[in-house]
Amino acid sequence: MADQYDLIVLGSGPGGYVAAIRASQLGKKVAIVEREKLGGICLNWGCIPTKALLRTSEIYHYLDHAKDYGLKAEKPDFDLEAVVQRSRGVAGQLNQGVTHLMKKNKIDVHEGFGKLKGKGKLAVEKDGKTTELSAKNIMIATGARARDLPFAKADGKRIWTYRHAMVPEEMPTRLLVIGSGAIGIEFASFYSDLGAEVTVVEMLDRILPVEDEAISAHMVKALKKQGMTVLTGAGVEKLEATKSGVKAAIKDAKGKTQEEEFSHAIVAIGIVPNTEDIGIETLGVKTAKNGHIEVDGFGRTNVDGVLAIGDVTGPPWLAHKASHEGVVAVEKMAGNDPHPFETGNIPGCTYSRPQVASVGMTEAQAKDAGHEVKVGNFPFIGNGKAIALGEADGFIKTVFDAKSGELLGAHMIGAEVTELIQGYAVARQLETTEAELMHTVFPHPTLSEMMHESVLDAYGKALHI
Repeated sequence: MADQYDLIVLGSGPGGYVAAIRASQLGKKVAIVEREKLGGICLNWGCIPTKALLRTSEIYHYLDHAKDYGLKAEKPDFDLEAVVQRSRGVAGQLNQGVTHLMKKNKIDVHEGFGKLKGKGKLAVEKDGKTTELSAKNIMIATGARARDLPFAKADGKRIWTYRHAMVPEEMPTRLLVIGSGAIGIEFASFYSDLGAEVTVVEMLDRILPVEDEAISAHMVKALKKQGMTVLTGAGVEKLEATKSGVKAAIKDAKGKTQEEEFSHAIVAIGIVPNTEDIGIETLGVKTAKNGHIEVDGFGRTNVDGVLAIGDVTGPPWLAHKASHEGVVAVEKMAGNDPHPFETGNIPGCTYSRPQVASVGMTEAQAKDAGHEVKVGNFPFIGNGKAIALGEADGFIKTVFDAKSGELLGAHMIGAEVTELIQGYAVARQLETTEAELMHTVFPHPTLSEMMHESVLDAYGKALHI
């Protein structure tokens, strides 16, 4: 007889394992099914290990500029194998943490490949053996994977996805990064800081295309100042791996195609949802044209008893989005009355150098939505803490509705903005207006003072510019 549960979660990424924990807290009998490692891509091959790598390159950058701080560090160098080992160690530590959380919350973990077999039924296959599970509800949290170029699939040697780029066997000398979203820019930043000559190619007319245009423009200047080549409105028409490198045919914004050689290439052109071979067609689970599973604001699919959360359901493809989606879905499943999940207050972060963070609408989106806007800007160069840190490059931008004072969006580029953005995320969640933000006291000296000044600037009241 199959094991019976209230909820089976297929996939143990930041959406899946958090949903499982919340369901257990609500008194449900829960199982989680994972084909690789607990924690999913984010913890093992994404969010966490990449931040470990970026921390290394950040410190290396500071060592290389020690004299700017009155320090001496002669000819800093790095051990690529040790850099990778540290990153893998961080991922391993957190994997153990998730294992502990599963035991603590009495969640059964089934290792293997899970597949829906009918209403409330899921089979788990491992090493040729199949275990039958059943549950009142099954949650699909299988995530997504990197999209390959149709004419040049990643080989792990010369043409990489993000996964290959995290465990390089050799240091690139001349690196081509195809795609300028968060993943592409983060790896461009990491390898550039370690000394690689980096070229970024983006098909759209600007890099970081989901960010505010002013942020994109500032980032281009920052990357070029660091020595990178940035090509927008351009595309890679041919990519061929050789024994010694990669040959690429790049068509620029003017339509001219030029062949160049690189030591390696990273393909970061988006993701593909992991919906194949998991049995959703058995139950008729509805998907969009791009393959993502369609859900309502509570993670419910068109099939009763089948839920879906995280990257498999579509953008934004963020770990914290998946976690919150999971909690909302479980709360509703358990008979509670949570607010339906919305994406407007989800902050996005890029952990490059400089960092980028945002929440809410861009200025263009606000205007397109019919808002009359007030916009504030405050530069890092006007902040004492930023100058003391030696990080005076960047700015904070805020967008308000001119009539109501509603904070429509906030956009930042510069040191530690990925930590600052949550202040504006809380403000939006609380439906704060400019008045409350203006009357909030920000500590001095901190980078957070720029958040206050940007709000003041939107209303012509900035004090330090």
